[in-house]
Amino acid sequence: MSYQKLEQHQQQIHRFSHLAAICGWDQAAMMPEGGNDARAEAMAELGLLIHQKRTAPELGDWIAKAESEPLDEVQRANLGEIKRQWQDASLLPGELVEALSLAGSKCEHAWRSQRKNNDWAGFAPNLEEVVKLSREVAQLRADALGVRPYDAMLALYEPGMTSARLDQIFGDLASWLPALIQTVSEQQKGDALLLPQGPFPIPTQQALGQEVMGLLGFDFAHGRLDVSSHPFCGGVPTDVRITTRYNEQEFVSSLMGIVHETGHARYEQGLPRHLLGQPVAEARSMAIHESQSLFCEMQLGHHPAFLALLAPRIRHHFGEQAAFAPDNLTKLYSRVEPGFIRVDADEVTYPAHVILRYELERDLVEGKIEVTDIPELWDAKMQQWLGLSTKGNYRNGCMQDIHWTDGSFGYFPSYTLGAMYAAQLRFALEKELGSMGEVIAAGRLPEIFGWLGRNIWSQGSLHSTDELVRRATGEALNPHWLRQHLEQRYLK
Repeated sequence: MSYQKLEQHQQQIHRFSHLAAICGWDQAAMMPEGGNDARAEAMAELGLLIHQKRTAPELGDWIAKAESEPLDEVQRANLGEIKRQWQDASLLPGELVEALSLAGSKCEHAWRSQRKNNDWAGFAPNLEEVVKLSREVAQLRADALGVRPYDAMLALYEPGMTSARLDQIFGDLASWLPALIQTVSEQQKGDALLLPQGPFPIPTQQALGQEVMGLLGFDFAHGRLDVSSHPFCGGVPTDVRITTRYNEQEFVSSLMGIVHETGHARYEQGLPRHLLGQPVAEARSMAIHESQSLFCEMQLGHHPAFLALLAPRIRHHFGEQAAFAPDNLTKLYSRVEPGFIRVDADEVTYPAHVILRYELERDLVEGKIEVTDIPELWDAKMQQWLGLSTKGNYRNGCMQDIHWTDGSFGYFPSYTLGAMYAAQLRFALEKELGSMGEVIAAGRLPEIFGWLGRNIWSQGSLHSTDELVRRATGEALNPHWLRQHLEQRYLK
């Protein structure tokens, strides 16, 4: 059967992708400085090999024949994903894939030191090359799919989503979010808040982080925690690699960074193992992936009941401090304060960071703005949303993120879509299990992850995003639930 040939071919792609994922993790977390040029070339070569596998001439014939073969529901869904991925890959010539991989590796590696040095002048030329190649990719995809260039890139991360729908969703957010940020910030001005007093040695932070990962059900037989310049979750479901970054003067952000990445990892570890190696066993979309990390971090990790579980563990590792009292930890983790850094932002101001990036990358990909325009536009939008200026502060402004360095345009909306899905999932979960606070206090964390496992993780890519969410919650994406969650948690 042609379908069986496709399954075997997908297993080969999966194994090569496994190697690429571990090479990428090592490049970010372990590789010595001098290894980058050779590693970039090796990864570009591997990326080209994977691309050749994804676009093999025989695939079109196999797919056409498999469509008329007797397949069960899972096989039919898998065939649909194979066809979608084949069509995506077939749109691009191998030379363009290799060129973008090389430009991305060069840009990302240089970014590590250039960001530290606030070196926009050095960074911009590398980014311009990535943008030039990404525009070629976007235009090729757009011409083939009959959509806008940005929508063609968005489809790589969010199949079925469009910029028109995003404009509507983010327009709704923009109508109430700035007022909420202002109201909550005003309400919190009088709060008595104790800041934990450091230093907090990195080995101790690592030990605490690993203990919390265990509390969240992370499988250390199939994963590990390391350090990188930018926190991420990589690897494969049987070997998940998560990273964070530490600051000895405070542990609050790195700890929740670990909780966030553990959410990603639990999703990966919970994907259907019996289908591993097939596209149907992969995560449904990046927004669904982000929904799992943000569920873990925000819906669960910032919940007062969960912070009450963390308090004795924090005291065990760092000693007694009044700042470690559960009510003070709740204040720390529910503090709304506009800041420069997206990954450190609270959940109320976070969507503003995402909308800023979405608007810039949409216009950048479609040629409405150029790389040289980014700093000034970034500063204007930061002032508009959060009242902060990034003029001349590239390190904490337009150079803070890693996503554009490798051409991942279309990725940023996933973060706020993920927050919306996470809130919607929580309200659906509570209808079945009871309130989160009661479930956590009763020590029923495994039931929460069991619900997510049944409704999200084990489903892989069997259904479209809208259908997956509809099956889990009773409706497709509804931004109302994020607003309800934020107002419920933050308005006094």
